[in-house]
Amino acid sequence: MIRPEKHDYPVDKALQFLEPGPVMLLTSHYEGKSNIITLGWHSILAFPPSLVGCKIEARTHSFQMVLGSRECVINLPGPDMFDLATEIGNCSGANIDKFDHFGLTAKKADLVSAPLIDECHACFECRIHDDSMVEHYNYFIFEIIKAHVADEPNSPSTFHCTPDGEYVLSDEFLRRK
Repeated sequence: MIRPEKHDYPVDKALQFLEPGPVMLLTSHYEGKSNIITLGWHSILAFPPSLVGCKIEARTHSFQMVLGSRECVINLPGPDMFDLATEIGNCSGANIDKFDHFGLTAKKADLVSAPLIDECHACFECRIHDDSMVEHYNYFIFEIIKAHVADEPNSPSTFHCTPDGEYVLSDEFLRRK
């Protein structure tokens, strides 16, 4: 895996990297521990401020960590991380250190305690903007407060989750169960 060099980026332009909903790796940090969860469902809600809605299942370790810390980092993996992202999504951070287990580099964020994943093309530091739908829907609304994006490629290839374990990548379907 490569570790693209990233630079500060205008937060109000971060949406171009998140639409139309690529699979993302959300990192959290709480009570001295970091975690990663794979998410395939999120929504762009507003800009500015740059708001992203994410559903995180309440039974996951990440749910409690995000709820406790009230912040996270949304990391955008490239296609070279497809198998890794599916493996991350199939285990619990309550049992293992996912950064160590999967050989990922945790990079210190500027404004939140959750780490960036250095191997990802883009990383967006977030804080909870609205938690009114968490209790009933497990739906968090985050505000992107800092964006880190690699210079190249300008429009990175991403992969997108569809029902039944299928993913779309450059018009190609990949299946993982």
